[in-house]
Amino acid sequence: MKMTLRWYGSAYDTVTLEQIRQIPGVTGVITTLYSKQPGDLWTREEIRALKDEVEASGLKIEGIESVNVSDAIKTGSPDRDKDIETYIKCLENLGEEDIHLVCYNFMPVFDWTRTELARKRPDGSTVLAYTQEAVDNLDPEKMFDSIAGDMNGTVMPGWEPERMAKVKELFELYKDIDNEKLFENLVYFLKAIMPVCNKYDIKMAIHPDDPAWSVFGLPRIIINKENILRLTHAVDDVHNGVTFCSGSYGTNLNNDLPDMIRSLKGRIHFAHVRNLKFNTPLDFEEAAHLSSDGTFDMYEIIRALYETGFDGPIRPDHGRMIWGEVAMPGYGLYDRALGAAYINGLWEAVEKAETRGF
Repeated sequence: MKMTLRWYGSAYDTVTLEQIRQIPGVTGVITTLYSKQPGDLWTREEIRALKDEVEASGLKIEGIESVNVSDAIKTGSPDRDKDIETYIKCLENLGEEDIHLVCYNFMPVFDWTRTELARKRPDGSTVLAYTQEAVDNLDPEKMFDSIAGDMNGTVMPGWEPERMAKVKELFELYKDIDNEKLFENLVYFLKAIMPVCNKYDIKMAIHPDDPAWSVFGLPRIIINKENILRLTHAVDDVHNGVTFCSGSYGTNLNNDLPDMIRSLKGRIHFAHVRNLKFNTPLDFEEAAHLSSDGTFDMYEIIRALYETGFDGPIRPDHGRMIWGEVAMPGYGLYDRALGAAYINGLWEAVEKAETRGF
């Protein structure tokens, strides 16, 4: 296991590489060229500059999150083959720069959905939260406006103002796309890129939909064990794998997270580990990573990863805003640093229990 932290680049992130380097056990980052739009080409020069900056701090790029997939690819429009060729070139350039993991998603319109970015908890911290009632009473074209004031001056992934300005147009693009058509388009994309992934040993790790059900009537396909196993069988290549995000799969309480991990042995290339606290099955908020602060048994999640031989990057996911920090909601320094230390402690406990036989 390689402990990492997500980092958006020095031009966008309030957290510095120097700070990340000081978190015990963190040896790398999961990063991106954050200014790139879906369909843009990532040049070797841009990738190398990012890599040089990270390595100069004593860290390593363990993966990219994300090389975003264009709407043309997701909808299967006439431009998709052109965009796939560009995507393949991006992968080639990453491979040439010795980067071998890409986390991506295949969610229409919204990359993730929360109805609050700063719900206050009893301890005074603030967290991302979701309630289905709020979504049901909201015009999707007003979704961005409803949370923009809580972004702390940052640009959040999947909620870029330029993209949100086209929400009505995006909904029109997806009006004839159901779950089955979206799945077919995903398989088409993966089959097209597998040759370059095999050539450069690039592991594609699809991120689950968040939340794990339809929002505003949009299709959602990466939501449960059945669907993700269907995808691994449809494109039966080890480079077609999974980002196991406990917080995203866990939004649906019917998902047995340790069981899902065991069913995906060998195909989990990246792990996001976080906890959620449920008030009702359709009203949840981010919690501290500690098991007792939320709903999930974090020890059992880590134990399942360990027992299945997971050796890829892992990172704490959305953190609380604590100690007066002002940062991108969910992506401050302090609570994610606590999360990294906690996950490292769980991993050590599992490892010692296994090796010492108790």
